[in-house]
Amino acid sequence: MEKELAMMDYDEQGTITEIEKDLRTRVAGMGIRVGKKLRMVTKQPIKGPVDVIVDGAETSLGLDMAEKITVDVV
Repeated sequence: MEKELAMMDYDEQGTITEIEKDLRTRVAGMGIRVGKKLRMVTKQPIKGPVDVIVDGAETSLGLDMAEKITVDVV
């Protein structure tokens, strides 16, 4: 099932299927690319950042960025 990264639940895992074009370069340096597997670690309430693990490294993304990334959740 595909959903926005921002909508993933705690400890959910999935594979990135789409990143909006204007965001791709910005998140590539964080290891976030189409085809990468990730796991949701924490999600702060009320428009706070989300923390994910990609390639064994924890990364924080603003909610606005997480809303532009689509993940196929397993």
